[in-house]
Amino acid sequence: MVFAAPGEALTRAEELLGADPSPLHASIAHQVIGIWQRDFGDTRRALAHLRRARDLAARADSAEREADVLATLGVALVHSGRTRDGLAAFEQGVARGTGHTRARVLFRRAYVWWVLGRHGEALEDVRRAIPVLRQADDVIWTARALTLRATVHLALGSVERADADFTAAEALWDTTGQEHDKADAVESRGLAAFRSGDVPAALRLLDEAEERYAKLGTPTFMLTIRRCEVLMAAGLATEALTEADGAIAALDGIGGQSTRKGELLLVAARAARLADDPRTALARAALAVRLFAAQRRTWYETHARLVLIEARVATGRGSGRLVADAAAVADRLAAFGAPAAPEASLLAGRIALGLGWTADAERHLAVAARSRHNGPPLARMTGWAAQALRARAAGSARGVLEACRRGLDVLDDHRMTLGASELRARATAQGAELAALAQRASLVSGGPRRLLVWSERWRATVLSAPPTRPPADPVLLSAMTAFRELAARAEEARTDGGRPAPALEREQRRLERDIRSRTLHMRGAAPDDGDRFDVGRLLRRLGDDVRLVELAVLDGRVHVLLCGQGRVRRFEAGLLAEAEREAEHVQAGLRRLAHPGAEARLPLVEAAGARLQELLLGPAAAHLGTGPVVVVPPGRLHRVPWALLPALRERVLSVSPSASSWLRARETAPPPSGRQVLVRGPGLASEGAEVPELSDRYGGPRTPGTPGGGAAWAAEPTVLEGDEARVPRVLRELDGAALAHIAAHGTFRADSPLFSSLRMADGPLIVHDLERLDRSPYRIILPCCDTARFASVGADELLGLVTALLPLGTAGVVACTAPVNDAAVVPLMLALHKGLDAGLSLAEALRDARTALPGDAVHQATGWAFSAFGAA
Repeated sequence: MVFAAPGEALTRAEELLGADPSPLHASIAHQVIGIWQRDFGDTRRALAHLRRARDLAARADSAEREADVLATLGVALVHSGRTRDGLAAFEQGVARGTGHTRARVLFRRAYVWWVLGRHGEALEDVRRAIPVLRQADDVIWTARALTLRATVHLALGSVERADADFTAAEALWDTTGQEHDKADAVESRGLAAFRSGDVPAALRLLDEAEERYAKLGTPTFMLTIRRCEVLMAAGLATEALTEADGAIAALDGIGGQSTRKGELLLVAARAARLADDPRTALARAALAVRLFAAQRRTWYETHARLVLIEARVATGRGSGRLVADAAAVADRLAAFGAPAAPEASLLAGRIALGLGWTADAERHLAVAARSRHNGPPLARMTGWAAQALRARAAGSARGVLEACRRGLDVLDDHRMTLGASELRARATAQGAELAALAQRASLVSGGPRRLLVWSERWRATVLSAPPTRPPADPVLLSAMTAFRELAARAEEARTDGGRPAPALEREQRRLERDIRSRTLHMRGAAPDDGDRFDVGRLLRRLGDDVRLVELAVLDGRVHVLLCGQGRVRRFEAGLLAEAEREAEHVQAGLRRLAHPGAEARLPLVEAAGARLQELLLGPAAAHLGTGPVVVVPPGRLHRVPWALLPALRERVLSVSPSASSWLRARETAPPPSGRQVLVRGPGLASEGAEVPELSDRYGGPRTPGTPGGGAAWAAEPTVLEGDEARVPRVLRELDGAALAHIAAHGTFRADSPLFSSLRMADGPLIVHDLERLDRSPYRIILPCCDTARFASVGADELLGLVTALLPLGTAGVVACTAPVNDAAVVPLMLALHKGLDAGLSLAEALRDARTALPGDAVHQATGWAFSAFGAA
């Protein structure tokens, strides 16, 4: 019962002890309490109860009962870090038990061998136990033994064997009422899905298991460890570190298992390393090494030593001693049959290369490279990274490029199994090294064209295909509606000069987690070859007049790839770090200029724009010709107000996350309906004054539109304002529209970019809402603050409002990269629409609208803060 209804089992055991039971029955009751405390509570109390149970079993003169308790005590001792005593208890238990009881003891010893990382002994004990358990028709313990054997197979990388055992165990669990064991089976299936490379399924199954555990009221430390592993593979290392540290604190709070603490410290160390926090990784890994050594868990100790070495290397401590340490770890992991062995060999090879020890590096990298043809995607990535480094050390640029191509193809296939755009974006971080190696090789041997191809290969890849449309999940839709309502109430409280009630904020955060969690469960479409970037096609589209400026960053320096007139030229510009600092100064200046009285800062901002031009364009600024310019910056530079740069100030200028996305936007046809939508959200300082004027200009009443004429508009616009501007109605009207103008407060969420929003009458319209559109509007104008802010994640990916729209059918967006003066936006928007009405593109109309603004500082800064994205 302790694994079917834990709380009830504990209560009944305590009641039995209060009824003066016999030694035999008292032994059972103390054992139940000991199991409960061992797995869900304080291990010190567990040991006290289990020793009492052992003594009572001896008084009852029941060898079978004593053997059973000794097995439970052995597990508890190992979990408390007393490995030698635990194994001694098992020796006694195996000797005292016979037949069926001995089989149960062997199963539990097999579990302990797994905990200790001694997988050969685990498989041997479970092999001896299963036939006896089956012969006794012991369904529950047979299912447990099969689940354990599957878990051991997974640890050794044998996914197919594990899957067969999990399937057999699940069929047995379905015939029982063991709810905790059933939850554990779901958790194990999640682990199997992860090991086979299916991250969305793993997240879904682990969340399901967590819900089952929550109903039983039992802690989930092992599940947390597994979930953190999946989160790291999905590129969510910071989130994994937070979860692991929270679980460590909770475990310490209840005096829980020291074995679990070691495993949580290991996963926290790995997460910190992946989150570029090497000092935290060092601290967590060093603690884990000490714990595992004391527990005699050499499998885990060796894995922790691998992370410790990686963290030391990340802090700049490369040395010959570390090469030897990494090589020793690789040898031990290989002897264990651990899938992480190639990672250790790759690490040893990297350190050796950094020291110039090419022969040593080649030996270690050759071992790591063997994994490139087999195993899950990330293991094969390790192999291709090793192969690329081998080729670079041998001076073979062709070999580097081939290895990088093969490795990124593997990651592409993996990335496309992910349905959520956030996961697709973050997963690219795992290919950043290969992309950088290929760019360096191209720079040395291939000329500007090849560098452009490799610059595009791993830039804004999320925009290359629409995200998987969220399913019509009633639970997800209900959570999004509830989130919107709570967010509206919170905003109302802030508007009234207060702050939302803490309970309301907690519930809002809970709903955010639920929405995000369910979104991450989505599985992507089957991978395909996609639409590979073609330099010739780009140059044909650009023609003789248009210039495309792609900025690539190699070893911290900006390289300008100037495309047009049938060729690609390369220029060296400044350092990326200096450009980022200058861009922050410009943003601060634009924020000040949004308010009257800051006119004296205008020359300072203009001078900063000139410095930015030197850092970002360098000598290429003199070769831009006289026609339109498309700027393709790296993710870290998308907040630059490009219209401020002197060489671009009077240009028809557009910005694109990649040359590929610009090509797709250029080739996107507008919808046949020609439908336009004007939306005015609440609380704007200008009250969205341009919306009624635009509506009057085109003859549309400020109510839902009806077919009719009106200048270049195919029909009178649909105008949504007041209570009409509610999220469900706005989404219906946006779907498939030719043009949408949404005057609404924009909020950028750096902590969770897909919760960036536009404020509607009933609450925020978030990026997750936009991803439900069948086709987003062909052109969108977002005339409010911060609508063009992005989170730069992964290798070179952007998440935000604008980038959510581009893969869904939007070919052009006008949005704002900085806070602006609401009143000054109105004349800019009216002039912009005047240009569109005359048949201009968004970029052409925005250029003319800037020119038409008054010359004061506020209006000039407002014009610079807006950019045209895409090609419509």
